[in-house]
Amino acid sequence: MQNQSFVTEFILLGLSQNPQILKIIFVVFLCVYITTVFGNLLIVVTILSTPALLGSPMYFFLSFLSFLDACYTSAIAPKMIIDCLYEKKTISFGGCMTQVFAVHFLSGAELIVLTAMAYDRYVAICKPLHYSSIMNSRLCGILIGVAWAGGFLHSIIQILITVHLPFCGPNVIDNFMCDLFPLLKLACTDTYAFGLFVVSNSGSFCILIFSMLLVSYSVILFSLRNHSTEGQKKALSTCGAHITVVVSFFVPCIIEYARPPSELSFVNILEVFYTVITPLLNPLIYTFRNKEVKTALRRLWNRIMFVSLEK
Repeated sequence: MQNQSFVTEFILLGLSQNPQILKIIFVVFLCVYITTVFGNLLIVVTILSTPALLGSPMYFFLSFLSFLDACYTSAIAPKMIIDCLYEKKTISFGGCMTQVFAVHFLSGAELIVLTAMAYDRYVAICKPLHYSSIMNSRLCGILIGVAWAGGFLHSIIQILITVHLPFCGPNVIDNFMCDLFPLLKLACTDTYAFGLFVVSNSGSFCILIFSMLLVSYSVILFSLRNHSTEGQKKALSTCGAHITVVVSFFVPCIIEYARPPSELSFVNILEVFYTVITPLLNPLIYTFRNKEVKTALRRLWNRIMFVSLEK
């Protein structure tokens, strides 16, 4: 009996029980989701169609980051948006496990990509003479492979344990998505050890990587004192964009996973931020703060208009 799971679906309470508020949430987050996916895919298409950008490791990683953000928000937002139209919000057992796997797989990969982007900026600013030899296409390909493999390993370990937990009674999740801690509370067994594993696997890893990134950016900013004023401004602009994305991604994750599996009154707001809002920041930050991307976007738009006029 302990090895069987009798729960075939979970009931999600969502963000609110008020129908009027749900209508507002539906409209707002539908617009946010469309903007997020369109903006991130636009960055991917722009970089892939611009050889000068695609040949740069920084923009190569940026295109991959944008692709991950589009996939990441698509693993959560559509279900949340559609659920706003229904009084009873359910998700199948298999769908719940798939969502947990997708979220941790993509977020794990994104964590490694952000680390790779920080290393790229460190080499570009601190070792400019060796930049082309260090950040070659082979290394960039290896780092992307590590991102895929690391995200998969991070997620598969947790999901293999979660899927074998016995769910034999309660099936109501006080959330708009499936995640590890809400599922642990529903399991018909002692999950204290697994809760500690989640903290060590997700929380501690996030803290370690975030601390390393802060140290690396501190080294980068300290090394800028020897650069020209124009070089400092350009480096600060690029690093500022990266730091903003890193903070918006890591801080909510650390608060969410680097804690004991207990109740937090603001956990839903926190999860909305890093699953829906944070992926939107990527196209906004890198589009409006980056001259190269804006120039490439204008050229892409001009090519599209030229083709349209020819037809």
